[in-house]
Amino acid sequence: MHTTTKSLTERDQNHLWHPLTQHKLHPEMLGIVKAKGALLYDESGKEYIDGIASWYTTMYGHCNEYILSMVGRQMQQLDQVVFSGFTHLPAIELSEALINILPDNQQKLFFSDNGSTSVEVAVKMALQYHFNKGHKKNVLLAFEEGFHGDTFGAMSVSGLSVYNGPFEDFFLEVKRIPVPEGKNIEKILQELENLLGEDNTAAFVYEPLVQGAAAMKMHDAHGLDQILALLKKYGVLLIADEVMTGFGKTGTYFASDQIETKPDIICLSKALTAGLVPMGLTTCTQEVYDAFLDDDIAKGFFHGHTYSANPLACTVALAGIELLRSEKIQRNITNIMKWHGVFAEEIKEHPKVKNVRRLGVIFALDLTVDMQRYGNLRDKLFNHFMNEGVFLRPLGNTIYVLPPYVITREQMEKVYASIRSAIALF
Repeated sequence: MHTTTKSLTERDQNHLWHPLTQHKLHPEMLGIVKAKGALLYDESGKEYIDGIASWYTTMYGHCNEYILSMVGRQMQQLDQVVFSGFTHLPAIELSEALINILPDNQQKLFFSDNGSTSVEVAVKMALQYHFNKGHKKNVLLAFEEGFHGDTFGAMSVSGLSVYNGPFEDFFLEVKRIPVPEGKNIEKILQELENLLGEDNTAAFVYEPLVQGAAAMKMHDAHGLDQILALLKKYGVLLIADEVMTGFGKTGTYFASDQIETKPDIICLSKALTAGLVPMGLTTCTQEVYDAFLDDDIAKGFFHGHTYSANPLACTVALAGIELLRSEKIQRNITNIMKWHGVFAEEIKEHPKVKNVRRLGVIFALDLTVDMQRYGNLRDKLFNHFMNEGVFLRPLGNTIYVLPPYVITREQMEKVYASIRSAIALF
């Protein structure tokens, strides 16, 4: 092995291109060498509380011993096999376990590699569903400020221009509506009635209850249910992007559990495999699946990924579901929700804070800060938190927390204390 005295931060700059990074402004990356539970450790030995579960993935903690033991055994049995023409026990057991916790109408699972591809699969499923039935429906519907991933179909239904700018001329046709916020629901429903009269809308892609990349923007469950019910009446397929919200983060297994009208298709990733390996899943109803069954081979769903249903990833996901359903993790989720509630009551009256919101283990607040005065506000906040030993990734003037379920009360209090001190900076 080649040895060098250079740090990881120095060596990184030679060849690596990081996601969501303007390297001219942020040339240096912090080298992380170890992680355990809710903690990250850099190469100097400093520890950081992972307050966002590494982009909402490591919900059961880093290097979870139960998950590692399960995947370690599987590695000795079957590592990888093509999922076209073959099947295997980890995929079958995962399907059975997942169907038991998904909304009751879900019946079939299609594997891919990540959150973006799970949405890409869902969009293609929806468009071909109508095509196979002899209907030309080429318009997609989505919320304003939604985010669904970085592949072209997923970008098309996303509404954050900072991600999409150079590519918008190549997108699918998408129409957008505001998220329901109580008073605006009648206007949204009327707008939809007019739109749906054209009978060309194939599907509605939505993040249920929380729009993550839009700075944890939360919306009204009752209003969303009214929107979904109207769309279902017109035969529009409902695609719930639960990549961020899935697996307990909103207080229920899935955000869709809190809404009466259930999706036809659900997109899953992130916490699906507990932060250990990549995998995406797109689940659907029997009705959606049946639209692809035909003597004509061309009506099949011709989409595939080399690592679809990788046995190791399936084993990790199955272990994660077992942990999610355990009494200990459910108790921890309840505790985090209570801690967030106490902190929200304390901080909501602060003169520099507005719009404190929370759902499940997700907590967010906005700072009443002059953004022009602090043009690099996000960087100031990020650096403050890291200096305090807390890993949070503010979104503009929004500070949010989405901790692993294994975080301790002491660790959570340190996160809250770092937010208090961050507010005091302005």
